[in-house]
Amino acid sequence: MAGDDIASLVYLSLFIAVIAGGLVLQMRHRMGEMARMAGLWVLIFLGAILVVGLWDDIRGTVSPRAEYSAAEDTITIPRAQDGHYYLTLEVNGAPVDFVVDTGATSIVLTTADAERAGFDTADLAFLGRALTANGEVRTAPVRLDEIRFGDLVDRGLAASVNGGQLDQSLLGMTYLQRFESLEISGGELRLKR
Repeated sequence: MAGDDIASLVYLSLFIAVIAGGLVLQMRHRMGEMARMAGLWVLIFLGAILVVGLWDDIRGTVSPRAEYSAAEDTITIPRAQDGHYYLTLEVNGAPVDFVVDTGATSIVLTTADAERAGFDTADLAFLGRALTANGEVRTAPVRLDEIRFGDLVDRGLAASVNGGQLDQSLLGMTYLQRFESLEISGGELRLKR
């Protein structure tokens, strides 16, 4: 242990001792109640430590992540609790969260995701139109320099930026058709090259 660590440990020990001493003096006539409260706080503290220590495992169980298998050249995407399949890809080096949408013709970026990927949305020409469940929206064509998931890289893909209200970027068929097969089974979507 370094000198700073020892000093911090001594300070923390003294701090706890002062608080514990104050509680004992204040509640000396109600020691049983104080012991129950101390036990409760110890359990809360240990529970918090447990959650922090196991957070990655908990998050992986509640919200599983997609995986890429280089040996099988396959992306496996677990179904989310809402029934959709989500995939985070790097677009021009920036992480973008997509919902896999086999009903979308192309890759569609929200304006926020387009800006994160390096596009100046103020300079885009929103001349295209798309019919969505929410009506007609304006779109601007863009070309993605690079789209990456792990070791899987595609370059020069056509996409569009949605000028309307879009909560999530869509991963449509211009990306999905680059795979040899698309299979849904056992609560997973597998994209195989």
